[in-house]
Amino acid sequence: MYIWMARHARMAGLLVLAGALSGVVLCAQDWQSATDLPQVDLSGLSATQQAKALGILRTYDCSCGCGMKVAECRVKDPKCYYSRGLASVIVASIKAGQSEADARQGAADSQFAHVQTREAQLLEDAIAIPVAGAPSLGPEKAKITLVEFSDFQCPYCAVAAPVFGALLKAYPDQVKLIFKQYPLEIHDHALLAAAAALAAKQQNKFWEMHDVMFANRHNLSREQLLVMAKGIGLNMAKFQADLDSPEIKKAVEQDVRDGDDARVEGTPTLFINGQRYNGPLNATALKAILDQQLKKAAETPASPPVNAE
Repeated sequence: MYIWMARHARMAGLLVLAGALSGVVLCAQDWQSATDLPQVDLSGLSATQQAKALGILRTYDCSCGCGMKVAECRVKDPKCYYSRGLASVIVASIKAGQSEADARQGAADSQFAHVQTREAQLLEDAIAIPVAGAPSLGPEKAKITLVEFSDFQCPYCAVAAPVFGALLKAYPDQVKLIFKQYPLEIHDHALLAAAAALAAKQQNKFWEMHDVMFANRHNLSREQLLVMAKGIGLNMAKFQADLDSPEIKKAVEQDVRDGDDARVEGTPTLFINGQRYNGPLNATALKAILDQQLKKAAETPASPPVNAE
């Protein structure tokens, strides 16, 4: 429920932002004439092929349920897994010299043609998630690794944070939590808050900043973030320099890309040993899953968690 509501809140907010923020998001009509769409690689196509591919992208329906065409969805919701995938299939088909009809059929036959239902599968197949350098709590060689994609301005993330904290206390020697940034566009201060968290990490105080920001998620302006940073004892000159540094910006962007690659669609999204968890984020449900995973680990030969270090 958390993820579903967050995704649809993000979609609603993006549609409003698309029409309201000039200079930040392309205006509502630009997708119909734009020749440069987010994360759509048209390089290697001739001018004729580019025109053909763009024509399809502007008229082919996105499959995510947004009601937009693929080109429109790429502009208004660049993180959409489905429009990005459909675009890649269509462009590849045109690059290979296929006809427009074949390109459309290829998209229709692809894995991106239909939104996959996740509710029926509590834990999905494990995938590799890059976690090197990400903030973590718990033993390095824990039997269970939780990877959380989160947004400091998200109300559902604020509810989930103490649940994850309780799990770490309940399983002190068996569970590790890794935090990945996934600020949503609908939250005006989420991107800056993500940078603030990583800036605090530079002084080994990520989790202190994590706690204070979630406790004050309704006010994450730059001014308030500076107050929080000072309150937890950070070196303010270093914090402000790191907050605006290219390195921190790249780190946040990389986390977002990692989330997109893992098909994160909202926050919080939780992976348990690389398996997306689609159940309720409460202690009772999660403890049942963790107990099952620990029992399974005890019955099978040890293997490392599916996370790309």
